[in-house]
Amino acid sequence: MFNIEIYITKNMEVFMIITTSNNIEGHKIIDYKTIVFGEVISGVDFVKDFAAGLTNFFGGRSNSYEGELIEARENAIAEMQQRASAMGANAVIAVDIDYEVLGASNNMLMVTASGTAVIIE
Repeated sequence: MFNIEIYITKNMEVFMIITTSNNIEGHKIIDYKTIVFGEVISGVDFVKDFAAGLTNFFGGRSNSYEGELIEARENAIAEMQQRASAMGANAVIAVDIDYEVLGASNNMLMVTASGTAVIIE
């Protein structure tokens, strides 16, 4: 099982434990807030799509798509964390990250992060 133990925002301002497990070892959950979400929809531009097509034809990894995927996932987690923090939570448990391809020509990527906002000791 994939498990993120600690998450720190890019600007290093907010500290929050974010985990895929249902509990946090060494911490007691004292309040369950609610389910929180972070959603990101990003489009893939023509240049990245063309480069990925070449990679598909010749084989190998698509760095352009991987970069988009990583950035979308990080932004979805950050948005979820901000929503949890806004309601007074200091951790998010049971995190799940989903990926979908959208658009008429499948050129948009949706990443959704969800979890339960909690207060821990």
